[in-house]
Parts: sequence; structure tokens; C-alpha cells
Amino acid sequence: MKKLTLVAIAFVFCLLQVQARAQQFDAAFGISTLTSGSPTTSNGLFFPSERGGTYPGFSADLLVHHRFGIEGEINWRASQGLYGGYQPYRPIFYNFNALWAPRVSKNITAELMAGIGGEDLRFYGFLNCNALLGCTNYSSSNHFMGDFGGGIRAYFWHNAFIRPEARVYLINNNAEFSSSTVVRYGIFLGYSFGER
Repeated sequence: MKKLTLVAIAFVFCLLQVQARAQQFDAAFGISTLTSGSPTTSNGLFFPSERGGTYPGFSADLLVHHRFGIEGEINWRASQGLYGGYQPYRPIFYNFNALWAPRVSKNITAELMAGIGGEDLRFYGFLNCNALLGCTNYSSSNHFMGDFGGGIRAYFWHNAFIRPEARVYLINNNAEFSSSTVVRYGIFLGYSFGER
């Protein structure tokens, strides 16, 4: 009985080891910018465009089965913009995606993804205090969003890669701006851990 238990434990351990080796974890940092519809005026109110600016960001993904996996990312505006020419603001985009990363060649991998997330618009110059979290110098306007997009991972040295990418954000009730559709495009530098 003890030998059978040891054999079963060794078998499970080997199975888990093979499964763990088949997984791939990727992490990347990059710079992006936004484009969106033109500014509009409606009923005497001005709605600016959510375009321009430099957006640093981080992303990480885990491929778990046959090049399918999950991905998460966060991108924020590096410097505050001026909303309507006078109000300092900064958008932060975060999302979680289903990911398919088919290998095109030995050193090229495509990425296609879709998922959900949110936009946190921070308008500065307001003092907000909370008994639990303390005080902040901004007021937030949060919006649910869906996103989809893709990129091309080009491995240039061992497991290091460069990834040009584009994402389309479909922002629910983005009433502060002229359009609820925002496109982010940029370039990321990353590294793959595990088998690729």
C-alpha cells in the first residue's frame, strides 16, 4: 500500500511538473498614446476629445492551454491633461482579457485579445476626505469598458521581445468626452518566462 501511494504521489508530481512547464508567463512595460473622435459642442456645452498624451503601462499574461490564456494591463496618462482648457485630469485604463497567442514563426507570436475593464478619470483640484482612506486631491469618475485588440511579439534576444500593439476601448457612458470609443496604440518591451 505504501509503495502504491508513493508511486501515485510521484506520478501526480511528474504530471504537475509537465503541466507547469507547458505554461508561459509574460511581463511587459511600454509607452502608448490615444486617439478618439473630434471635440464636439452640444447645447452650448463643450466636450473635448480624449486623444493625445503619453501613456506608460504594464501588462502581464499567463498562457495556460494550447496558446490560450489570460492577460491584465494598466495604462495611465504620464502627465495631467487640461480638460476643457482649465481642469487638470488624468485617465487610467485597466482591463482583464482572454488571450490567444498563436505562434507565427520561431521568433514571432501574434496576440489577439478581448475583455472587460474600466476607466478611472481623475479630476484634480478637489479635496476628498474619507475616514478609512484619508484625503486625496482629486475626484474620480469611473466607467465600465470593454476592449479588444492585438499585437505582434517579436523575440529579439532569447526570451526578450518587443510588441507593437493596438487596443480599442468601448467606454460605457463616457459623458465627459466627445466619444465613447478610444483607440490606444503603442510599443511594449517584455520578457517571457517559461516555454515559448
